Amino acid sequence: MAWYLYRLGRWSFRRRFIVLSFWIGLLLMVGVGAFTLSGKTSDQFSVPGLESTQAFDLIKDRTPKAAPDGAQAQIVFQAPKGQQLSAPKYQSAIDESLASIDSKNVLAPVDAASLTVSKDGRTGFTSVAYAKQSIELTDADRMALEKAPDAAEDAGLTVAIGGDALQEVPHGGSAEAIGIGIAILVLLITFGSLLVAGMPLLTAIIGVGIGVLSITTLTGFVDLGSTTPILATMLGLAVGIDYALFIVSRYRHEIHTGREREEAAGRAVGTAGSAVVFAGLTVIIALAGLSVVNIAFLTQMGLAAAGTVAVAVLIALTLLPALFGFAGSKLGWGNLPFIAARDPEDQSGRRTNGRRWADLVTTHRAKAFVGGLVVAGVIAIPVASMELALPDNGTAAQGSGPRVAYDLISDNFGAGTNGPLLVVVDTKGAADPAAAVEATVKQVESIKKDVQAVVPPAPDPSDTAATQTYLDGLKSTGYAIVNVVPKSGPSDAETQQLVDDIRTAVGDVESSTGAKVLVTGQTALGVDISESLADAFPKYLLVVVGLAFVLLTIVFRSVLVPLKAVLGFLLSVGVALGATVAVFQWGWLASLIGVDTSGPVLFMLPLLLTGILFGLAMDYEVFLVSRMREEYTHGRPARESVVIGFQYGARVVTAAAAIMIGVFGGFALGDDIIIKSIGFGLAVGVLADAFLVRMTIVPAFMALMGDRMWWMPKWLDKTLPNLDIEGESLERHLGTDVDGGKHAAKPHAHAG
Repeated sequence: MAWYLYRLGRWSFRRRFIVLSFWIGLLLMVGVGAFTLSGKTSDQFSVPGLESTQAFDLIKDRTPKAAPDGAQAQIVFQAPKGQQLSAPKYQSAIDESLASIDSKNVLAPVDAASLTVSKDGRTGFTSVAYAKQSIELTDADRMALEKAPDAAEDAGLTVAIGGDALQEVPHGGSAEAIGIGIAILVLLITFGSLLVAGMPLLTAIIGVGIGVLSITTLTGFVDLGSTTPILATMLGLAVGIDYALFIVSRYRHEIHTGREREEAAGRAVGTAGSAVVFAGLTVIIALAGLSVVNIAFLTQMGLAAAGTVAVAVLIALTLLPALFGFAGSKLGWGNLPFIAARDPEDQSGRRTNGRRWADLVTTHRAKAFVGGLVVAGVIAIPVASMELALPDNGTAAQGSGPRVAYDLISDNFGAGTNGPLLVVVDTKGAADPAAAVEATVKQVESIKKDVQAVVPPAPDPSDTAATQTYLDGLKSTGYAIVNVVPKSGPSDAETQQLVDDIRTAVGDVESSTGAKVLVTGQTALGVDISESLADAFPKYLLVVVGLAFVLLTIVFRSVLVPLKAVLGFLLSVGVALGATVAVFQWGWLASLIGVDTSGPVLFMLPLLLTGILFGLAMDYEVFLVSRMREEYTHGRPARESVVIGFQYGARVVTAAAAIMIGVFGGFALGDDIIIKSIGFGLAVGVLADAFLVRMTIVPAFMALMGDRMWWMPKWLDKTLPNLDIEGESLERHLGTDVDGGKHAAKPHAHAG
């Protein structure tokens, strides 16, 4: 592989106008597509086959005009202190506000009479149900809803709109700017040159542009989640800059040793590019592997992000050597006088900080190894109490409309009013439908814990006309809905338990009456999705861990190296999830990153962190350990090969990790709770993996194991293919080793 990449690097250097034209042309083409073909994104999450989605399907099948999973808006009105909503001027203003909402997609008109009013008469709310999901609402629907508060606010009322009808698509905005700013600073410190520092940044921005604009174009044909382009941007920036950083660093090193520019470009792509290909493939496979969970929105997110990473790899392998050609002999342009423009990989004649750290860790290897494990274990402790849920408006930004509406409803009507449960009684198989519904109501009412109210579908028996209408409707549709209002909020653990309690309580209704009972509603849907993902997590973890072990066995020709890498990866995931639980669920130091209210962890975070961190962890594993293996196979003692290999790659890996932490940390400072939690988890995960695991625990363990670290059965060594990450094929083709000379030491005969 290294030989073919070497030839690709030289070709791109010579044909730089063709390469640059291709990538700029592709960027313009997808830009036109995004501008002309894009559609809307959504935060609607659903998984076919769950009990809650089955209930939605039943309702829509029996009553086609119903939209149980359609957009909802809660409009909350509050009178000034000492006054009540029943005042004529307020009633008139509320009627005017609610009348302005009416549109073709509103299922039923609403007015002041539909208001649920608090005991003190000061606060009231009403729900607006739409026939379509929020992504399908027209601009007229949204504009009417946005302008609805005007009349009531003019009358002196406080008005807030909650629900998902006006959900805002999250944007990176300042997050990207923060990440890019940190990346520029790190690149300048690393290279000391404006021109060289700008190359990784330029290629990363082009790659992200192509990836995100392609995703935006796809929204015109496929329903994609609003977090999909944000995740692609986050990953594209991080890996795009990092991959380019490794190749640029190698190119600088080759120039520093006296190579001709074209030859240096070829060797940089053939050596560092080989590691970039492997590292990129691990990220791509891990992200694409989210499809094994068989959940549509996760599959879409994974594939979209994987595509952006693939573009970042291709750009690093082709556009960078083309830029080297354009730069020519002016590589030192823009050298900063206050920063030394030195070769990051040139460690000769200097005792670097990386060498000092490697000597310290390998000298006190037992203490470093045990200490690293203890630190990782302590930070990972909160994982044991992790709770998963869909995000709700209770975790929205403080002061935003959805958050104000949520808090007003919670304070005056109870938190559970924000997410009532729907118990759907399918009476098609019941001998006595009305009796089946009544039996269901009794079973639900028997649950005393966390139930604020049970609203049966049957009217007061004394109202003969209403009772007859109810029975006729039950006969024609074959189902009835019992509303259950929990005491706790939609994402609270008590509400999740209540869903399970209701399902247990109504379990024998079918056997006794013939009716089938399903629990649904947006809250129950969140519970079902969270449980589904929790069940899928071990399967996905097994796939990722198994893949990591096989790939690293092939790359490093060792059994213990991949085992150590996999266990280290699991430590990184544990630290990332533990810190996320401590901040977002427990509320520790939450205010530092702008988390106003603690709550359960984002339901898909464990899967996303596992997939993404797997790929990123393999980056640092490859770039550090491959150099250690190269030193060992050329005859250095085991401990010395660890120190020299660490010294060689520590500066570049530190810069790469700092850039990733900066990019992810920038997103952690945003407003959207979904993006914030993903960015925070990834930032902590990269910090732990790069500095605690790969730079402390790994070298300490390798020094402890010595020569045994590189043991591999001969039969297995002969069976596995050789991916040539270190560029050994270049030595055979070019007649010299990849550093331009010959190693004096003899290679270990038993080394893989």
